[in-house]
Amino acid sequence: MQKVLYKNLGLIDFKKAWKLQERLSNEAVQIKTENRKSPQALQKETTSTLLFCEHPNVFTLGKSGSVDNLLIDEEGLKTVDAAFYKTNRGGDITYHGPGQIVGYPILDLDKFFTDIHKYLRFLEEMVILTLAEFGIESGRYSGYTGVWLDVENPLKARKICAIGVRCSRWVTMHGFALNANTDLSYFKNIIPCGIDDKHVTSMEKELGQKVDLNNVTTSLKKHFCELFEAELVDA
Repeated sequence: MQKVLYKNLGLIDFKKAWKLQERLSNEAVQIKTENRKSPQALQKETTSTLLFCEHPNVFTLGKSGSVDNLLIDEEGLKTVDAAFYKTNRGGDITYHGPGQIVGYPILDLDKFFTDIHKYLRFLEEMVILTLAEFGIESGRYSGYTGVWLDVENPLKARKICAIGVRCSRWVTMHGFALNANTDLSYFKNIIPCGIDDKHVTSMEKELGQKVDLNNVTTSLKKHFCELFEAELVDA
């Protein structure tokens, strides 16, 4: 069982959380770089971390995305009280806000498996298993990352969880965003993930009532540990 430090950051500014991810990721990469030059007896252990949080309203753009998928200008951002950042993760544009559970695994995949596609599928599976515990059937939609509902019907398919990651020397950062009690009206200001013919949804919308975020987080942590064969240790 690999030990992974865990911390729930609560409601935190996106840029502040991003800087924390960068620091943790850079520290792990630096250790791995130094280890390549050191004898086995002097090599250091990297630390893997799982961060959970919520963000104030913010739109983030992945490095492969188009800024044209942000449908409002600077004045519009002020009107909806939201920030906008271009990031170094994969994927296109998405929204983060209160009531959405965001997970940032900073993992040294050399300790788990060196397969980024498997890593993405594990993140999806963690969410799929969690949603099932709340009575929501979900799955993968061919050709897209993330977690979707009604995947067998293209006309009804809708995304409930977005995923976008970065990996450097097998150290991951960024992660997933699960719409729990999310204000979905903010998604009208973007073309979510650059997909203009699909809708987004939330656990609250599907169930007709708000969910307890602590219960959802507990389930996500449980399935993370099962899939990654990890033990979470409070940071």
